[in-house]
Amino acid sequence: MVEVTMNGLEEMRKLIEEGDVDLLRTMVKRMAEALMEAEVDALCGAPHGERRPERVNRRNGYRERRWDTRTGTIPLAVPRLRTGSYFPEWLLTPRKRSEQALVAAIADAYLAGVSTRRVDKLVRTLGIEGISKSEVSRLAASLDEVVAAFRSRPLEGAYPFLSLDALVIKAREGGRIASVAAVHAVGVTADGRRESLGLDLITTEDGAGWTAFLRGLVARGLRGVVLVTSDAHQGLVDAVGATLPGASWQRCRTHFVRNLLTRVPKAAQPAVATMVRSIFAQPDASSVLEQHGRIVEQLGERFPAAAELLEEAGSDILAFTAVPKEVWRQVWSNNPLERLNREIRRRTDVVGIFPNRAAALRLVGAVLAEQNDEWADTGRRYMSLEAIAKTLMPQDPEATVEVAMIAA
Repeated sequence: MVEVTMNGLEEMRKLIEEGDVDLLRTMVKRMAEALMEAEVDALCGAPHGERRPERVNRRNGYRERRWDTRTGTIPLAVPRLRTGSYFPEWLLTPRKRSEQALVAAIADAYLAGVSTRRVDKLVRTLGIEGISKSEVSRLAASLDEVVAAFRSRPLEGAYPFLSLDALVIKAREGGRIASVAAVHAVGVTADGRRESLGLDLITTEDGAGWTAFLRGLVARGLRGVVLVTSDAHQGLVDAVGATLPGASWQRCRTHFVRNLLTRVPKAAQPAVATMVRSIFAQPDASSVLEQHGRIVEQLGERFPAAAELLEEAGSDILAFTAVPKEVWRQVWSNNPLERLNREIRRRTDVVGIFPNRAAALRLVGAVLAEQNDEWADTGRRYMSLEAIAKTLMPQDPEATVEVAMIAA
């Protein structure tokens, strides 16, 4: 147990009253050092300065270590022991992959001479005192290995559901600033868990880029895909048809509704959006199809252009009806990816313009690898085994056996 002294409380109270800007950093420092003191007391067998027969070791002063945190760089007084060594791995372990990647990407930009004043400001905003060239090299090398292993690892088992998306980021190429698309895929495994499957940077979001990306996933072992969810980019749709035979394509309903509303006067858009959403609120597949037909007819009376689009896109936006109802909400749009995309965007926006593609790949890849680890660590299923078994049974008997074994 960490003992909080009255002197410490008085100092904290004074900091709060004075509104010190470094209050949070000071509190983090005090708590970390108190925890280390308690841990060293336990290792020694007795509190500092007390004589006890059960004591097995003694203190030998302190050494200072810099601790980079989200509140900034904090100098910590780490206790030393006379016999052996003490290092708080639980505290001074490397930062999260995404934070490491962010620091490395900013440092890369600094060393490349990209907007030096802006990069200096970003580094100070992060609360980091400075980064040496050797630290940059070490961070970059270690993260490149992690990202490369993540992007090339074998994909095992069936992935009945696949979501594809792309984010546009800016990087310097050949002395100019170019827009590149970071394409990534998230799949649901045969045991109902989410997994980030891969990442690539392509010059333009065309059919060739998407085809190469999907072929890479197939070469690594992607199989058993029943339904692919994405927006209606034609190159992406063609790539799905060319590389994943037998898989159905679900057009993201959120993107579709946005497109549909552009064909409706602004004053009528809320009502039309409610009408279209009613299609997805039906209790079963047959009711969904019937409601779709009714809404097409109703729109045709006032908004024929919108009705035409809704009718043409029917098979694409209603592909979800072929899978169990339990998973409809997870597969009829790319909304489940929004949180992940926001985190990627939050990180890339800090950098702004990447010095090269390698720096962009390092940062986005580290964020995805970290998210993949978090999904694996939670132990929670994204979809039930029953829903996965119903989905796979008609398409992949071998994968259905896998699900049965997992359930057993």
